[in-house]
Amino acid sequence: MSLSRLNTLMKLTPKPTAIGSLKMQRNLSALPESGPTGSFKTLAVSSPKPFVFHVELHRPSKFNAISKQMWLEIKECFDGLATNPDCRAIVLSASGKHFTAGIDLNDMINVGQTLAETDDYARKGVSMERMIKVYQDSISSLEHCPKPVITAVHKACIGAGVDLITAADIRYCTEDAFFQVKEVDIGMAADVGTLQRLPKAVGSQSLARELCFTGRKFEAAEAHSSGLVSRLFPDKDSLLTGALAVAELIASKSPVAVKTTKESLVYSLEHTNQEGLDHILLLNKLNLLSEDFAQAVAAQLTKDDKPVFAKL
Repeated sequence: MSLSRLNTLMKLTPKPTAIGSLKMQRNLSALPESGPTGSFKTLAVSSPKPFVFHVELHRPSKFNAISKQMWLEIKECFDGLATNPDCRAIVLSASGKHFTAGIDLNDMINVGQTLAETDDYARKGVSMERMIKVYQDSISSLEHCPKPVITAVHKACIGAGVDLITAADIRYCTEDAFFQVKEVDIGMAADVGTLQRLPKAVGSQSLARELCFTGRKFEAAEAHSSGLVSRLFPDKDSLLTGALAVAELIASKSPVAVKTTKESLVYSLEHTNQEGLDHILLLNKLNLLSEDFAQAVAAQLTKDDKPVFAKL
């Protein structure tokens, strides 16, 4: 791009004023702690840094076992953050001793009791299909969210927890974390994402199948060496500090660029290289005309302060 073209673009896209920036920060600080779309009973949601949201699984007395209500609230939360202009990056962690003990088995007992109310196998099947789809959509809401999701795992991440973190963009954990694809031990196949996403996350069909067939525990060091997580931290405090720092860095970038990058990465997982190239071509032929591009390039050329990007 020529400097004259860049100057023309910059004239058309005035830089936000300091007053506007302060107003944005005041609005962020006024956001309710309960969450972006209402009050949650199984999640704790806050915005500790500008444009960064922190979502915590919050059933510590149950080791954050994922109940039906939590499944529903996860989707509600991430669907809300997906369209929240004050959110550009998300950290997902958990309160209490463990990240999650997996699916709440009490809910499974309740499902069995409900199914026992009819002898019609067709209706039993439809009921199960609806339930599984709710759980699948809950997990997939992380992948479908256009904002990058960083999972910060401490101690146990079992069963549905593996489904959850493999739908995220970035995965970190503590050195004492461990993981288990536990479904085989309760007589079922994982059905909400692990079988589809774990092999891609670790880059090895052999390892993924071993873990899914055996249900064995694998520790943080193995998770790191296999690529399931990209960074290890000595404890939960340093884990959250590190995850929030990365989220803050992501949030400082152009929201148009970050959204498009995630969309292209997710699309390319299931398509050929050429299809991925065609997809990003369609996106960038418009995105390269945005004010974000002009401001970011100008800042790089002039060694100016970091650009302030408008909400998206």
